[in-house]
Amino acid sequence: MLKLGLIGDNIKASRSPALQRTAGELAGRPTRYDLYIPPELGLSFEDTFAKAQADGLAGTNVTLPYKERVVPHLRIDDPLVARIGACNTVLFAADGPRGFNTDHSGFIAAYRAQFGDMAPGRVVQFGAGGVGRAVAFGLVALGASEVVLVDMDRAKADALAQAITQAGNGVTMGRTGTVDDLDHADGVVNCTPLGMVGYGGSAVPEGRFPTANWSFDAVYTPAVTPFAVQSEAAGTPFLSGWELFFWQGVHGFEIFSGIRLEDTDALRARLLDME
Repeated sequence: MLKLGLIGDNIKASRSPALQRTAGELAGRPTRYDLYIPPELGLSFEDTFAKAQADGLAGTNVTLPYKERVVPHLRIDDPLVARIGACNTVLFAADGPRGFNTDHSGFIAAYRAQFGDMAPGRVVQFGAGGVGRAVAFGLVALGASEVVLVDMDRAKADALAQAITQAGNGVTMGRTGTVDDLDHADGVVNCTPLGMVGYGGSAVPEGRFPTANWSFDAVYTPAVTPFAVQSEAAGTPFLSGWELFFWQGVHGFEIFSGIRLEDTDALRARLLDME
């Protein structure tokens, strides 16, 4: 039995248990996947993380709001993941917890599956937290010309903008901006929790969603978010956060189990039947 978990707040509606258990079934590796919610356990994140390891998990996913907080507790071998500064996948290895970021690889896979070789262009991204950092570095990998960051925490946005510019090698520039930058955006990205179950609204003010080349909402619960409705109304092709969820989960299962999932279409079909 492959024992896995998910640490986060507000995760009771998460589809990750279904994804990981179904992936295990298809791969011939029975999988258990439990939720660890620090506020409900009455524990700090650090104590919850220690509990997950003590419970004998092979690994755990980490989600909002702990993707950056977990980093000091991990060995991170990939320099790119270290630059991202956030982890959503932890393998409890014999030599200690090891950190990975399948939000990053999952976003790239999702984007390419839907938009092919289309360049992201000039992107306005709302949110510079854990998933925001992963997606922003994904935009660098995809060759975005500019990533304009809008976040209530200006210092966090400034730091990510600088990191993007350094990683962009003269191809991708990062800077902080405002909603007014939407007027010239090729792509619009939401990496805030706004629109998620338990949170209201959209990162984009009403009437400001542009007709752009593409958009992406990292939120996938509920299936139709306010951001998605705005994108459709503006005539902007939309990439659902469900696709990021799917691909990060596939990559995560492969890390946890050491098994490559050959038939991801079968996994997708099974999960969609559960929706």
